[in-house]
Order: sequence, then C-alpha cells, then structure tokens
Amino acid sequence: MNLKENKDVDLVFICSQSAKNLKDFIDKDNKLLFESFFWEKVFKCWINLIINEKSSIKYKSFFNKENFSLSFQIVDNTEISILNKKWLNNSGATDVISFPIIREDDFWDDLLFIELGDLFISLERASEQAIQYNHSLEREMLWLASHGFLHLLGWEHNNDIELKSMLNFQEHLLSQFN
Repeated sequence: MNLKENKDVDLVFICSQSAKNLKDFIDKDNKLLFESFFWEKVFKCWINLIINEKSSIKYKSFFNKENFSLSFQIVDNTEISILNKKWLNNSGATDVISFPIIREDDFWDDLLFIELGDLFISLERASEQAIQYNHSLEREMLWLASHGFLHLLGWEHNNDIELKSMLNFQEHLLSQFN
C-alpha cells in the first residue's frame, strides 16, 4: 500500500470473555483477529485510504483531523442480541452493530481525538456467514468491520443505490488486505 499514513487511531479493543470461550474459532489461521494491533492497523489503513482518496463521507471536515478514536468489541450471539434489543428494539442476533457518536460540530472543535463510536461484531454470526459465503473468517470479520466502520462515518443504506455504493466501497477497503 502506497498511502501516506499520517493519521492515527486510538482503538479500545475487547474480545468479550464469552467470545473467547468459543475456542473453536480461535486457531493459528485467524489468531490475529483477536489482537488489538491487527485491528488498529486495519482501521488506520482505512482512515488513511479515505483521506488520501478524498472519499465521499458525510463529514467533510473529517479530512482535516489527525487522530481518531473508536471502540471495537467481538461478542457472541447472546451479547449482540441484548444490544440489538436494548438499543435498536430488534429481536435476535445480528452480525454487526455500530453506534456512531460523531457530530459535525466535533470537527470544528480543537479536539485531540475525534471519537467515531462503538462497533460490535458477533463472532458466531461471522463464522456462520463465512461458511455460508465460502470464505475465511478473517474476510468475513473484515467485511463486517468495514460495514460497521462506514456507518460510524455517517454512511447509510436507505435504498438499493446507497447499499450498492456502500458494498462497493467495502470491497475497496478490503482490497487493501489482499
């Protein structure tokens, strides 16, 4: 990757105890998925890519900031079901939930870090979908993380055109790790 990487990411990463107890998912081929430094590298890469390419995002002053912060947690189906019900009033487990907290005003303040929000991925759902789509757990986790990450940046998919645009951009983000 030939990007100018001058932006920084402060990541709070947690792999919940219940997800850690799903030992079948943690093997030598996907051990990095459970390491903070891997996800810091991923999110930093994506932020730098977006800024270097002047990609379309809701908050234009995003491009002037140097430091970003977010939290990312790998959970199980029970935990994501609880979040889904409590905060979104939806029943059952889902694959990814994001809670953006960014506001346009944040970009005009002289804040050291721009807090993007919180991102949760169900390890169980990711594993099921990796099998369903016939690709690796790593690719599915990156796919879900990219989707949630774009929501943190203000992307929405309220219609087929927006969804197609978002999915295409997710593929572009994932292409940085091939």
